[in-house]
Amino acid sequence: MGKYILLVEDNPDDVALALRALKKNCIANEVVVVRDGEEALHFLHAEGTHQARNPLDLPEVILLDLKLPKLHGLEVLQRIRADERTSLLPVVVLTTSSEDRDIVESYRLGANSYIRKPVDFDQFTEAIRQLGLYWLVLNQGVPHGGSPG
Repeated sequence: MGKYILLVEDNPDDVALALRALKKNCIANEVVVVRDGEEALHFLHAEGTHQARNPLDLPEVILLDLKLPKLHGLEVLQRIRADERTSLLPVVVLTTSSEDRDIVESYRLGANSYIRKPVDFDQFTEAIRQLGLYWLVLNQGVPHGGSPG
C-alpha cells in the first residue's frame, strides 16, 4: 500500500476538512479513514471487516481523534501501545479537546504529538502541512516488520 495515513475520525466534516487540507498541501499519500475506535483496532489488527488486509502493512502515522464512538481515543491509544505489532507506530492525537487531562493522559499513554484542531481552515491547513512534512518526509520511522535491535 505504500506510506499511508490512518485517520481515525467520526465527524464527516472533520474528515472532509482533513482530506482537503492534505490535498491542498500536495500530500498525496493514501488516507484510510475509519469512523470509530473499535474499527481502528480492527483495521490495525486485520480483524473483522478488515481481515483480508495484510496485518504487516501498517500506516506511517495515525491521526487519532479522542471523542470517538464505541471506544474512546485514549482507550484506542492504550491498546495500540500495548500491542507489540503496533506499539511503535507514530500516533498524533488530532482533536478539539483542549482539556489538560486529555493532553496529559494522551502523552502518558504514549502519544507522539497532541494537536488541537484549529477552527480556522487556513490554520488547520497549515497544521496539516507541517504534520505531513514532519511525519511523512522528515521523520525516520521504525521499519515495518522489523524488530528493534
